[in-house]
Amino acid sequence: MIEKLTILYGKEKSEEIYIRIKKLIEEISNEDFKKNTINNTIGNWVTEKDIILITYGDQIQEEGKYSLKILNEFLHKYLKGVISIIHILPFYPYSSDDGFSVIDYFNVNPDLGDWSHIEEISKSFDLMFDAVINHISAESDWFKSYLKGERKYRNYFIEMKLGTDVSTVTRPRAVPLLSQFETSEGEKYIWTTFSDDQIDLNYKNESVLLKIIELLLFYIKKGAKLLRLDAIGYLWKELGTSCIHLKETHLVIQLFRDIFEIVAPDTLIITETNVPHEDNISYYGDGYNEAHMVYQFPLPPLVLHAMHTGSAKYLLSWADSLQMYSDKTTFFNFLASHDGIGVMPAKGILPEEEIGKMVKKIQEHGGYVSCKDNGDGTESVYELNVNYFDAIADNDEDEEIKIQKFLCSQSILLTLIGIPGIYAHSLFGSRNAYEEVGKTGKYRSINRKKLVRKLLEEEIEDTDHLRHKIFYSYKKLIEKRIKHKAFNPTAPQQVIYGNDNVFAIMRKSVDDSEKILCLHNVSGEIQMMDIEPDKYQLSCIEMEDILSGSKWKENNGKLTIEIDSYEFLWLKIINAV
Repeated sequence: MIEKLTILYGKEKSEEIYIRIKKLIEEISNEDFKKNTINNTIGNWVTEKDIILITYGDQIQEEGKYSLKILNEFLHKYLKGVISIIHILPFYPYSSDDGFSVIDYFNVNPDLGDWSHIEEISKSFDLMFDAVINHISAESDWFKSYLKGERKYRNYFIEMKLGTDVSTVTRPRAVPLLSQFETSEGEKYIWTTFSDDQIDLNYKNESVLLKIIELLLFYIKKGAKLLRLDAIGYLWKELGTSCIHLKETHLVIQLFRDIFEIVAPDTLIITETNVPHEDNISYYGDGYNEAHMVYQFPLPPLVLHAMHTGSAKYLLSWADSLQMYSDKTTFFNFLASHDGIGVMPAKGILPEEEIGKMVKKIQEHGGYVSCKDNGDGTESVYELNVNYFDAIADNDEDEEIKIQKFLCSQSILLTLIGIPGIYAHSLFGSRNAYEEVGKTGKYRSINRKKLVRKLLEEEIEDTDHLRHKIFYSYKKLIEKRIKHKAFNPTAPQQVIYGNDNVFAIMRKSVDDSEKILCLHNVSGEIQMMDIEPDKYQLSCIEMEDILSGSKWKENNGKLTIEIDSYEFLWLKIINAV
């Protein structure tokens, strides 16, 4: 720790900062974490039984009741034993961005409930908290105190003179980097990466680092097993650089990991960096000293492209490039989230022409396009704002075809190496929420609608309703997945080539006791797949689809499998040579 602190703050300060960190660690007694391990399902690492549900704390609402209590009741009624981890999106008091402009890091939004409701959920599910630590709300006490000129907060934020050259700074949004505020010392321009309501914290001030360490330890004490470091790539600023992925940012994350290994070694760090693949995986560090998981940002646009075009060519090639960095790292896979579908991570994987076609198709499907500022007066597409079901489904298709296409995409999510994160609206079969965009004026609201519990449950139980068809089909897929060791998040994966219309991967359990061949026909036509068992060390004479029970036998050294349009199969060896 001292070595990292010396690089960050210099030799003179490092020892003092270390002593203060040590004091924070000592203040957290073992008793604080005892209750946090009684119902722990993760242990020291994730398994095939771990599925993450991504949801807002007030995703499901009932008048007169705390939404966190309603969420817990819904989870127990429908998903106990199926979903193991709940990622509750920022549940703190906030001022904008649906929770990501945090007013008070240390409290629960009183509209949702209080800490007792969070702790109650943690008794049955492992919890993932958002650590929104790159920035804080302009309405926070921290920033208000800064504006008043209070000495403690003088260097909590980053002041810049108007006209400072910030052209090298990476811009994720089409908004000004510097925002004007009136302070006790007059007009100031403050660094705001994402919006003028999201004020970047100054980590060059060691007091900020120490306060955030205190916060993260507090979250662990309150039940967090996983910590999602939101927008973490922008943490450290240095003029003249891109101010993203700087070595100092990596050192700060590694420092967090050092502390967690002492205090709560079963705590997992997930870095959220919506950037190209090579930059993203840099947050693994050496495989043991930084993030346990990184968000698999290329996956949503690549699966979307495959479903649009009927070709898995690019998806296959990309999946074949994936490699595990250690037995304590894996990918956080997702297709949909509270944000849009990022386009930037697909650059360098999909040709620009293909990205352009995908953008156009999303607009045809009723979605929106958000852009980012390139810093030179131009803009480029940053993300696609659309519900994932509507992103995939063509307007003129029958509902059953739309459902099959959507479930095929979700099967890819469930079978790929890593741990699946399922957004609540995908599980519930939601559609584009245009009325929400009308209310907020924000494109991202199209996939952030809050649901009324009574209506949601009625639609889930209505056998003719889209929600029912998707929810129970999806749930069955999850129930199958969690029973098979081949889907362990670190179990080896092998891409199978032979037909570009079929996304095919072989998963093999770590102990080599189970092999499952997963085939996904991403096209609207029947496809044939010829598998030579010897080529893939299958040594099989018969395979069974664990989803349907259908069987295929080897014939003349080959397995010839017919796959219907948008069909997916999970083939397990049942008879071996």
